[in-house]
Amino acid sequence: MSKPLSDHDKRKQISVRGIAGVENVAELKVAFNRHFHFTLVKDRNVANKRDYYFALANTVRDHLVGRWIRTQQYYYEKDPKRVYYISLEFYMGRTLQNTMVNLALENACDEAIYQLGLDMEELEDMEEDAGLGNGGLGCLAACFLDSMASLGLAAYGYGIRYEFGIFNQKIVNGWQVEEADDWLRYGNPWEKARPESMRPVKFYGRTEHTPDGVKWVDTQVVLALPYDTPIPGYRNNIVNTMRLWAGVFFPFSTVNVGGYIQAVLDRNLCENISRVLYPNDNFFENKELRLKQEYFVVAATLQDIVRRFKASMFWLQRDCPHRLRRVAIQLNDTHPAMAIPELMRVLLDEEKLGWDKAWDVCVRTCAYTNHTVLPEALERWPIDLFHHLLPRHLEIIFEINRRFMEVRRMQENPHCHSVRDFYELDPHKFQNKTNGITPRRWLVMCNPGLAEVIAEKIGEEFIRDLDQLKRLLKFVNDDAFIRDIAKVKQENKLKFAVHLEEHYKVKINPQSMFDFQVKRIHEYKRQLLNCLHMITYYNRIKKEPNKHWTPRTIMVGGKAAPGYHTAKMIIRLITAIGEVVNHDPVVGDRLKVIFLENYRVTLAEKAIPSADLSEQISTAGTEASGTGNMKFMLNGALTIGTMDGANVEMYYNRIPELKQAMDQIAGGFFSPKQPDLFKELVDLLMHHDRFKVFADYEAYIKCQDKVNQLYKNPKEWTKMVIHNIAGCGKFSSDRTIAQYAREIWGIEPSLEKIPQPPVMYGA
Repeated sequence: MSKPLSDHDKRKQISVRGIAGVENVAELKVAFNRHFHFTLVKDRNVANKRDYYFALANTVRDHLVGRWIRTQQYYYEKDPKRVYYISLEFYMGRTLQNTMVNLALENACDEAIYQLGLDMEELEDMEEDAGLGNGGLGCLAACFLDSMASLGLAAYGYGIRYEFGIFNQKIVNGWQVEEADDWLRYGNPWEKARPESMRPVKFYGRTEHTPDGVKWVDTQVVLALPYDTPIPGYRNNIVNTMRLWAGVFFPFSTVNVGGYIQAVLDRNLCENISRVLYPNDNFFENKELRLKQEYFVVAATLQDIVRRFKASMFWLQRDCPHRLRRVAIQLNDTHPAMAIPELMRVLLDEEKLGWDKAWDVCVRTCAYTNHTVLPEALERWPIDLFHHLLPRHLEIIFEINRRFMEVRRMQENPHCHSVRDFYELDPHKFQNKTNGITPRRWLVMCNPGLAEVIAEKIGEEFIRDLDQLKRLLKFVNDDAFIRDIAKVKQENKLKFAVHLEEHYKVKINPQSMFDFQVKRIHEYKRQLLNCLHMITYYNRIKKEPNKHWTPRTIMVGGKAAPGYHTAKMIIRLITAIGEVVNHDPVVGDRLKVIFLENYRVTLAEKAIPSADLSEQISTAGTEASGTGNMKFMLNGALTIGTMDGANVEMYYNRIPELKQAMDQIAGGFFSPKQPDLFKELVDLLMHHDRFKVFADYEAYIKCQDKVNQLYKNPKEWTKMVIHNIAGCGKFSSDRTIAQYAREIWGIEPSLEKIPQPPVMYGA
């Protein structure tokens, strides 16, 4: 297989990537060598690729620092309303390339690295993913940070600096095996520790009600150490901050009582708080450590918010210390919900406000986004555990509930128990916001060829205003444009095929339809329905091997939570199907089934641009939104997706192809050495099909047949792709954040640039 053009060669032709001026290139080379020698203390005799990556990262970081400092100065001078986005997950991926794109440095850096005799793609591959999220929740948070900076909002992301992020997935003999994600082992050039801003966070203890107010005493204290990461907006000189907290030990209560040595030995009890990300964001786990993490991040963050507010011009000029109306706090799902009782505790016990004033501040300041409708994802904490860990907060929660129920009784509706009931009482408190993705990372950065083809037709404004893509509709019948779009897709497919051959040792047909289902492995996402299609298509080819079949490469990727047995069995079934299909000479390259090991942001950036078909087949009503579907759509894939559910009937005996597929799974066809290997999955589908896999099988197969027919007509397929891309405008996270800003936070987004930083601060 011939190797396609490198991204370096492509980018030199792409205007949307910035200009590689001679002076810029020369300055970058000087800065690179300076960091190489004086920051890393290396020369080329002992350096490796990682050293070169760190030299480049520090060089690019120099161009961030001046803008970062100037942005914070600008916010202090203008004193805008500030937004605080609190999330237990920020699935950031890699930072280097995204930063170069947003600062218009990529072409200059490419050229400088080329002149230094190095390979940019090799250096980019040395960066560790910041895998501080499980999936959609963390990916959305990352996109939101990009959009808030690009829209000129004075915004801050707050979370936890997990020492170990989402685990690395290995597939061993077809099974998922988890390995620790030690992403910080070589250091992180993008973060800056701020030990001067450490905050104490208290746990355990008891409450004392005194004439002077309530005191929380006899507590255990953990210090929260902030690490700041710059978040650059798209070419507007704005650099916001993501602040992640790490747990730090200090034995306050033992220094004078002879327990110092033992306390130091027990430091893990404190530092475990930020040790590891829980590898599940849609299943509630009753763990004390999880509750500690959730309180830890909001307690440290609220101290930061109050400190920053008290230092603001609003505080000094208007003498209004308790009206935090210059602050908006957005809670990303239930995980940071402890911000409500914690803010009440701060205002009641520390700022000495009365209940009504404190509650008014809380209501006006905090907003909450719910991302899931699955009941198993709802967080419910045992009262004993909660009281043991956070006694004062339990008192406040009980009082909030008492007052809430009193108001409801006055309104003659004492039985509120559902969201619908609450909506009918307070409809103004409920809004819907369609999620989105940042077009910078998920088009300009990951698919430069497509970005350039679009820019040639409609200009570059779509990067800031994705609605501009609808202007592509007037070119839907333009033969040259159709060919250009198809050519970019084929180049991306060839590139990903080379990647698979190099990293997975598997050869695939680049002319085949690239059919992707990449997301966390979960029953409701119905990878099992995809499995049944794989088997059905395989059986059809075997039955009529001389028929002209549409070639397909079906790729599934995603991680199963380590304790989720059924999800792990689904992975094993996929790999087992692949073992049979991929080695069947009758089938050849007309069908391949590949499980993509260790699917993550970086792999998504390679896979999504190559996709022809995007599988979005979760049971109707279970997927809150999803963002992977939007990424595929923007990158020129068609979507096969669930529109509505169906009633469960006796499908097994009524549909011969379904019966054949299930009999093969149950009879050991895909696991001849262990015939009963998939008995549990068979029983699940036959007797406990909660997510209606059987019910939607027939409609799904019929839809796949239509997909096959359309793929045989490349021109009509590509015209549909153009329609799809043109309709992506709504799915920009810029639009989502603009709606949040106007309708929830009371802020007007701005596309203005702030002034360039002074020369003394760097580039």
